[in-house]
Amino acid sequence: MNDVFRTERKFLISTKQMYSMKNKLSSLMQEDKHNCNDGYVIRSLYFDSLEDRDFEEKEAGVLLRRKFRLRCYGAQSTFANLEMKQKEGALQRKRSLKLTKLQSQSLIKGEYNSLLECQDSFAAECYALMNMYLYKPKSIVEYRRLAFIAKENKIRITFDHHITGTESNFDIFSSSLCQYPILDQDLVVLEVKYNGFLPAYIKDMLINCNRSELSVGKYSLSRLISKHYCF
Repeated sequence: MNDVFRTERKFLISTKQMYSMKNKLSSLMQEDKHNCNDGYVIRSLYFDSLEDRDFEEKEAGVLLRRKFRLRCYGAQSTFANLEMKQKEGALQRKRSLKLTKLQSQSLIKGEYNSLLECQDSFAAECYALMNMYLYKPKSIVEYRRLAFIAKENKIRITFDHHITGTESNFDIFSSSLCQYPILDQDLVVLEVKYNGFLPAYIKDMLINCNRSELSVGKYSLSRLISKHYCF
């Protein structure tokens, strides 16, 4: 089980800004080893309770909240990570557990007993919560991520673009997901994640982004049809 506790800030920027910042960061930070041209593919399947508790708490701005997701890296992935993200004021805690493709497919079907096979306290906690609140798959989000890393304060800067989603198919290993854009394709979600404080060279780069800082998450955007346009 991997456990990360850090500050996360999000900004909404344009594709033009992304490429401008990419050029600057390339000389200041290390590129993620998975970067390929405009980044690598990420797919996340989000779970929520019977009454969409996590979605509603996010919309209401509840300071202490959580969300569950199953994350892989495209249709060819042979595994997925079960993640629980917990918002604690300005800080984010993320715990994750690597699952086999077979275990992941069981979760997609709503069969959570496979978590008990892991012999891990985090897996047991996920099993208890997902059964207690009747968690079910609700949406998939896919995008390309361009990432940069700095050793000091475990800084990670990511650009997520071409964000699409679906609420009709929950198989994150499918090669034929029917997806649609959930954000204007010229917009990019910039995320800055760090421990402690940001160095001056990164703060200076974010000056022009401060007015675009946002709290909207990809999960909320992915519920476009069932929540935002329900009748």
